[in-house]
Amino acid sequence: MLYPKTRWVIRESNELAGKELAKQLNIAPLVATLLVNRGISDHDEAKKFLYTENEEFHSPFLLNDMQPAVERIKSAIEGQEPILIFGDYDADGVTSTSVMMDVLSNLGANVRYYIPNRFTEGYGPNENAFREAAASGIKLIITVDTGISATNEASLAKELGMDLIITDHHEPGQELPDAFAIIHPKLPNTNYPFPDLAGVGVAFKLAHALSDDVPWHLLDLAAIGTIADLVPLHGENRLIVKAGLKRMATSTRPGLLALCKIAGTKLSDADEEMVGFAIAPRLNAAGRLEHAGPAVELLMTNDSTNAAHLAEEIDAMNKERKFIVTEITKEAVKMVEEEFPPEENNVIVIGKEGWNPGVIGIVASRLVERFYRPAIVLSYDEETGMAKGSARSIHGFDLFKNLTACKDLLPHFGGHPMAAGMTLHTSDVELLRTKLNHAADAQLSAEDYIPITELDASLDLAEIDLESIRQLDMLAPYGMKNPKPKVMVHGADASGIRKIGGNKTHLKLTLEKPGYALDGVGFHLGGVADEISPGSKVSVIGELSINEWNNIKKPQILLKDIAIKDWQLFDMRGNKKINEWISQINDKKTSIIIFSEKHLNKFSFSESMFNTVVISDRDQAEKLDISKKNIVLFDLPQDIEMLEKLVSGKKPARIYTHFYQEENHFFSTLPTRDHFKWYYAFLIKRRSFDMKKYGNDLAAHRGWSRETIEFMSQVFFELDFVTIKDGLITINSEKTKKDLSDSPAYQRKQAQMNVEKELLYSSYQQLKQWFDDRLVHTVPNEEEIKVWT
Repeated sequence: MLYPKTRWVIRESNELAGKELAKQLNIAPLVATLLVNRGISDHDEAKKFLYTENEEFHSPFLLNDMQPAVERIKSAIEGQEPILIFGDYDADGVTSTSVMMDVLSNLGANVRYYIPNRFTEGYGPNENAFREAAASGIKLIITVDTGISATNEASLAKELGMDLIITDHHEPGQELPDAFAIIHPKLPNTNYPFPDLAGVGVAFKLAHALSDDVPWHLLDLAAIGTIADLVPLHGENRLIVKAGLKRMATSTRPGLLALCKIAGTKLSDADEEMVGFAIAPRLNAAGRLEHAGPAVELLMTNDSTNAAHLAEEIDAMNKERKFIVTEITKEAVKMVEEEFPPEENNVIVIGKEGWNPGVIGIVASRLVERFYRPAIVLSYDEETGMAKGSARSIHGFDLFKNLTACKDLLPHFGGHPMAAGMTLHTSDVELLRTKLNHAADAQLSAEDYIPITELDASLDLAEIDLESIRQLDMLAPYGMKNPKPKVMVHGADASGIRKIGGNKTHLKLTLEKPGYALDGVGFHLGGVADEISPGSKVSVIGELSINEWNNIKKPQILLKDIAIKDWQLFDMRGNKKINEWISQINDKKTSIIIFSEKHLNKFSFSESMFNTVVISDRDQAEKLDISKKNIVLFDLPQDIEMLEKLVSGKKPARIYTHFYQEENHFFSTLPTRDHFKWYYAFLIKRRSFDMKKYGNDLAAHRGWSRETIEFMSQVFFELDFVTIKDGLITINSEKTKKDLSDSPAYQRKQAQMNVEKELLYSSYQQLKQWFDDRLVHTVPNEEEIKVWT
């Protein structure tokens, strides 16, 4: 067996709906299936999803308070009232700020922006910033990607004679700020048809309303913020990102060109992965380590030289950010393992003074990946006695909902079901940990703590072809609620299994069924090559793609995980580097079975890795539980029945056969009855024979081995035909009638030769069949295939 790393859950699919959709839209059945699995089975809805170029943006005036907000902003522009854009320090906030600065500047507004310092001010609007704005003459504040929780600051703005327009997308609380206008797609009683806009999406809608037309030139920024904030990529977000990426590919924005150059990529190759892994992390880095200002300036500048300098500055911050994240993650993992072990903590809540609050969100994500528990990472400030934290969650545990239940401990908090930020007194951390763990106990089951990989379909190799894979591009761009399709190929033969790459860390294989083949590549899965035995039926999950080499295009699957449902045989007979190959197993479920106690100390095994069991009789062999375990058969059993007792009717995961022995019996001479007859006649004639003196001479005379003569002598001794003392063999005068098979030595010799024939000198297929005939086999049913743990 080879267990998968996660639970594979195949989405329920309506086969008839998929076939009908494929027929209606003339698309590949695979693409139709994926649409249905995403909840899109209606013809018109599917058409809108696939062909966004025919779709239009919703009217921005469907958003609550949009009309009065536009009127107030235009009035401020006409009167040249100073306007302040109050943004956030992440990529969504940075792009939101840039969008509003662009549109208002083009409309002739007297506008500037302000982004709070993460380290000295924390998240969102704050009293000092508002007081400074009022003192500098600001009459209108527009928040972007923030503000929905700023009830106190909204009251202060009114008190200071400033109008406040809030644009945000974070979860609104029960109490809304008393602002001049709130533009938010999730407000109660809203008429807006799409609730999942990112902060930059909301800013883009305001820019649309102010411009009297879609501000197409801002779609590249809107796409970056939407991708970076991990909002669902369906509905209007899909339209923003798809159109934005298309515009980005031909963008002449100096900041983006400079950022891509230093990241080693090109705008012409812009897709959601490039934005997510090259652009967004760098924009985020500025706000995480210092101040987000340089990121805004980079996106707004029209000067290529200035853009290059800013891109270098931001890239350096990103490199520093990576180093800091690595170091804090090491400390955090150690703290979890030593102080708050996952088996005792269903929610991880940890903190330390000096941890950079700008990167603790990333560290929280790393902890979720490692331990698969909701995680909150806090940075303590000893002077103020406060802690700033970032949280990430797992499927089934709504962070925002559960933090709301703890709001008496949280002076500030906000976020989404899967991610959140908060501030609290360090003295309340222990109570927060207790409350969240109690909540998790009530809301989550044991299965919820096993990571899930959701799969779109289970495919036969016959269903995978170039045209189907080409059409998958119609589903892009991928993201939340529209993930890159992952499929399962079940029960295929695997051939050509090998490790590839400079350090042999990657895996390459070919999946085969009669008449069909599919190449597979698994990055960082090289070690799995040692866990696939010959002839195994493998099931894999991964992403389909097209591999092009020398102008030849072939389908391939980028492997994410591999599983084998049936038991496996690994033939290590004759492999003398036992410590080398056995260390590769590295599994505490592995037991080393030793049949001869004299071999116990023959090799040294790590007790922390393996359980060593000495089996000395058949009863012990029969009682040993090997179900779902790996067993290493280190040496040969004394007889075949002992091994049969060990495995019959049982279901181990893997069997590694080494079958060590000090001497081979199979290739030594087993004397025939004629050999025994001649030798016995020889002894009767001589009456006695000195083996020590003349044994070698007799062996040479007869063409036998010395061992053959000694063996026959032992048989005669056990049958009371002779006595042996100090090498002198003497015939017993009293004759007894016994068969050679009555001799224990003769029995052992025959049994050992039979063991060697069956186990040591059989072919791999013969040995596999020997075990197959005795083990219990179960065929996985459909439900087991759909959910593997």
